[in-house]
Amino acid sequence: MSRERPNDLGAFWLPFTPNRDFKARPRMLSRAEGMYFHSNDGRALLDACSGLWCSNAGHGRKEIADAIARAAHSLDFAPTFQFAHPDAFVLAERIAALAPEGLDHVFFVNSGSEACDAALKIARAYWQKKGEGGRFRLIGREKGYHGVTFAGISVGGLANNRKPYGPLLPGTDDHLPLPYDRAAMAFTRGEPEAGADYADALDALVALHGAETIAAVIVEPMSGSAGVFAAPKGYLQRLRAACDRHGILLVFDEVITGFGRVGAAFAAERYGVVPDMITFAKGVTNGAVPMGGVIVSGKIHEAFMTGPAHAIELFHGHTYSGHPLACAAGLATLDIYRDDALFARAKTLEKTFEDAVHGLKGAARVVDIRNVGLAAGIDIEPDAQAPGLRGFEAMRRAFFDEDMVIRVSGDTIALAPALIVSESEIARMVESVRRVLGRLG
Repeated sequence: MSRERPNDLGAFWLPFTPNRDFKARPRMLSRAEGMYFHSNDGRALLDACSGLWCSNAGHGRKEIADAIARAAHSLDFAPTFQFAHPDAFVLAERIAALAPEGLDHVFFVNSGSEACDAALKIARAYWQKKGEGGRFRLIGREKGYHGVTFAGISVGGLANNRKPYGPLLPGTDDHLPLPYDRAAMAFTRGEPEAGADYADALDALVALHGAETIAAVIVEPMSGSAGVFAAPKGYLQRLRAACDRHGILLVFDEVITGFGRVGAAFAAERYGVVPDMITFAKGVTNGAVPMGGVIVSGKIHEAFMTGPAHAIELFHGHTYSGHPLACAAGLATLDIYRDDALFARAKTLEKTFEDAVHGLKGAARVVDIRNVGLAAGIDIEPDAQAPGLRGFEAMRRAFFDEDMVIRVSGDTIALAPALIVSESEIARMVESVRRVLGRLG
């Protein structure tokens, strides 16, 4: 990494960041190893959110860096329009092998946002191929996050991501309710016992519009960016059954839940539900190189494999789809997950993590706590005059006062440590959060 210091912080417009505040007091990260970032002033900072939900195997894995270096020396770039390279096929095979049976084709993109965009395009194009082009509606869920493309924010349900950019895609105005009732479910440990019937809202949308107009439903098995909302027990099974009744495709957005976050390769495995497509990104390369993709069922893939053999089946893709360096990073990452048994480790640590974060019940300003796998959301009582201010203050205090990097969304703190986290590090991050909460205004 270059050690050149910037002369002017004005050139870089940071995403999802209050830029003026940041540049008044920057939070610079200079290197990372294991469970820790290191700041440019020499402090070791406990990473409590796996970078950005992506460094599941911890930072600075030499195996991944070496694989990227070898790839850069031997094949720095290869187009996947009309050409390809072997690692893309090997990685696709290995990812498909981790997915539920029947999901056996992988389309590579460069990010989670692009993965969701691709899945929604594939869904609409599939129905065109099937002669049911009237199925154009795409149903998301309240508080859902599916990236930042126009398709992603259209099916997404986070107001601040949608409001500045309308009008959005036609056929995306309807959203299923978030399956969570704070009055009944506050401080739930793991998946709520009740709430499966929230899936029945799909039947109401079918009654309103007709199933013949609905192409797909897209949901996160765990709503991560909204603040860690686990699917209630039986909810995903009931949603799958509703989609089957009405002939609607079901897409699981597993950009966050994929690759061990919930103690399995994918949340589809944890819940025993097979969707028609799974989107992935983040953990596939341990965050070392941008990569994402869609795992597609055989029935969808076969619908495209028609017409003349020389004709393009899907008019979609990116210059960097299946990039050699990303594929090398992905293969090395999957080796680590396998060799270190990290998915099983996450499952083993889940109860320890759950007990620790729920120990914050009764701490200053805490109004709710939710968890699933190695992820937790801690809701802070908002400042009535400035919603989001206390969450933002918590993030800054964690960095400057507690040498810790946390993720906040509004007035919710998200904790999602790497799968290599120790029990002592879990205890430390929770106690640091407790101290931060005690200092909030």
